[in-house]
Amino acid sequence: MGLIKERIIATFFSLLLVASVFACPASAAVGSANLKVTIVETNPYPAKIGEYLTLNIQVENVGGAKADNIDIEVVPEFPFSLDSKENARQNIGALNPGRTATKEFYLFVDKSAKKGTRSIDIRTRTSPNDPWSEQSFDIRVGTETFTSKGTVELAEIVSSPEVFMPGDEGTVTVTLKNTATAATVSIDGKDYDTNARIQAAVLRPLSDGIRVQYAPYYEMGLLGPGESIKLTFNIEVEEDAREGVHNLELDIEGNSYDYNSRKNIPLKVDSSNIKVITSKPLELINGQATVEFDVANTHPNELNSVSIRPAAEGLKFYPAEYFIGPMDPDELFTIKFDAVRDNSSGSDNEDSEGINMSVTASYNNGINRHENVAGNLEFATDSLPSEGNSTVAIAGVIAVIFIPAAVLLYRRKKQ
Repeated sequence: MGLIKERIIATFFSLLLVASVFACPASAAVGSANLKVTIVETNPYPAKIGEYLTLNIQVENVGGAKADNIDIEVVPEFPFSLDSKENARQNIGALNPGRTATKEFYLFVDKSAKKGTRSIDIRTRTSPNDPWSEQSFDIRVGTETFTSKGTVELAEIVSSPEVFMPGDEGTVTVTLKNTATAATVSIDGKDYDTNARIQAAVLRPLSDGIRVQYAPYYEMGLLGPGESIKLTFNIEVEEDAREGVHNLELDIEGNSYDYNSRKNIPLKVDSSNIKVITSKPLELINGQATVEFDVANTHPNELNSVSIRPAAEGLKFYPAEYFIGPMDPDELFTIKFDAVRDNSSGSDNEDSEGINMSVTASYNNGINRHENVAGNLEFATDSLPSEGNSTVAIAGVIAVIFIPAAVLLYRRKKQ
C-alpha cells in the first residue's frame, strides 16, 4: 500500500513538472512591444549657441507585439528649451513590430550656453496606460577651438555598389586626408603644429528617396601631416527613388570654425539590368530545339552571380538554369539550352501556333539580390507550308502504290 502511495505522489509531481515546462514557453511567446529611440539628424550640427535646433527622432518597435498608441516626449534641460510645454510631446499612434516612425522637435539653445557636449532626455511609452521609458542622448553645442593648422580634404569616395538600384542597400566610404606636408608651419612669427582634428562628421541626403542609416561620427582624433582616415556610412535607396545622381552633404567639424567644411558626395541610382538578345531563330522541330541567345549586362557596374532561367508552357529546358557568374558592364555572354516538348504537361498548343518563352535573370548588385524578366521570346514550330504538305502527300501516294506493286512483281518472278 505504501509503495502505491509513493508512486501516486511521484506521478503527481511529474505532471506538475511537465505542465510548468510547457507553460513557460507559452507565456514567453506572447511577447510585447519594445521601442528603440534614435536621433537620426541634428540640424544644424553642432547646435549653434543662441539659435534654434531641429531634432529628427526615429522610434522603432523592436518588440514582438503591436504598440497601440505611442507617445514621445522631449525633456529639455539647460541650455535647451522649448517655446511651449505643449510642443514637448507628440503622438505617433500605433506601430507594428519592425516598423518605424519619425518626429521632429524644435529646441532653442540658450545664448549663455558653453561649447561642449550636453545631454537631453527623451521619453517614450507604448500607450497612455503604460509607464514611460527614458533615455539620455548627447548633443554637441558649438565647436571646440584648437590652434592646430592642419587642413582636412576629401581624398576619395567609394560607393558599394558603385551604382545603386532602387531598393538597394549599401555603403558610401569617404577618405579624409590631412593635406599638410610638414610637421609645423610658421604664421606671423609663431609656430603651429599641422595636425588636423576631426571633431565630428555627418552625412546628410539632400533629396528624397535616399536615407543614411546611422548617426554621425564623433571625436575621430588627430591626423598627422599626410595621414588619412576612412569613414563608412550605410545607405538605403527607396524603391521609388528617382534615377540619376543624388547629392549628399558631408559636414566636417575640424580644428575650429575656420576649418569646418562641407563636401558634396554624389550617389548614382540606375535601374538598368540584364537583357537577352536572340542570336539565332527559335524553332521547335519534332518537339526539340536548341535555344541560343545573348545575355547583356546593361547596368553601369559589374553584376555578380548572374543566372538565367527560361520557362515555356509545354517545354522542358536543360539545364533548367544557366549560371554565368560575374558580368562586367556592357559584357555580352552567349548561352545555350536544349528544349524538349513536355507531353506530361497537358499543354494543348498546336504546331501551327507559336510558343511563348520568358527568360528570367537573377543577379547581385552589391549585397542586393535582384530578379527581372530579361526577355519574352517566341518559338516557331515545325508546321510545314502548303507546298511542303502537298509534296509529302504525293510521296505518300506513290509509296502506297509502289510498295504493293513491287511485292507482287517479286512474287511472280519467284514463281
